[in-house]
Amino acid sequence: MKIIEATDYKDMSKIAADYIIQKVNQSPKIKLGLATGGTPMGIYSNLIADHKKNGTSYQAVTTFNLDEYVGLSGDNPNSYRYYMNDNLFNHIDIQKNNTFVPRGTVGDVVKECESYEDLLTKHKGIDLQILGIGANGHIGFNEPGTSFHSQTHVVQLAPSTRQANARFFSSLEEVPTKAITMGIATIMKSKEILLLVSGEVKKEALKRLLTENVDEKFPASVLKNHPCVTIIADKAAIAGLKVHS
Repeated sequence: MKIIEATDYKDMSKIAADYIIQKVNQSPKIKLGLATGGTPMGIYSNLIADHKKNGTSYQAVTTFNLDEYVGLSGDNPNSYRYYMNDNLFNHIDIQKNNTFVPRGTVGDVVKECESYEDLLTKHKGIDLQILGIGANGHIGFNEPGTSFHSQTHVVQLAPSTRQANARFFSSLEEVPTKAITMGIATIMKSKEILLLVSGEVKKEALKRLLTENVDEKFPASVLKNHPCVTIIADKAAIAGLKVHS
């Protein structure tokens, strides 16, 4: 694992965005794995600003999102399809038909998981996967105890995860209880992974990732088995930890 220390969230977002921009310029047909939530917001803002200023093109880029809530349609402001359109896709020159997010309102969500996995296989996997880390070590929506062999599947969201995401909803009751997520084995097939860690609230999770053994009780620990992981962490998340960058 390579570790890059950023000053703060803004700096972390800029470093990560610059990294992605460089990859897109090197490989215009790159396949990106994208994340949602609070952590990557700054990255997407930087990508949009660069696109407008420097004309970095996403015309040939294909994207796959990690997850989507079960029960929310793409036009629901709390869905991850809406999030991606609103925070990135609508502001760059990407082809919408090359942006893939699991569909949370299909009749057969298990079949949707299989179809999504097949789609990833058809496109020969992800070149660069963006990840955040949950306080309990979840990656995507893979909660503690998820098999490292799991592929795209439906998950029951942990109370702590729903509580963490409640800030995006009017109330905790509105937060869906299930989601479709790429499995851990699916994520690990990515050629390269960029893990973003920001804030004191994630400090303990980062410490566990760096110091504990690989264990399904802490899903992010599996990243130690991946050959190409870069962690970008800000000072608040990394303070006091002994790391080798």
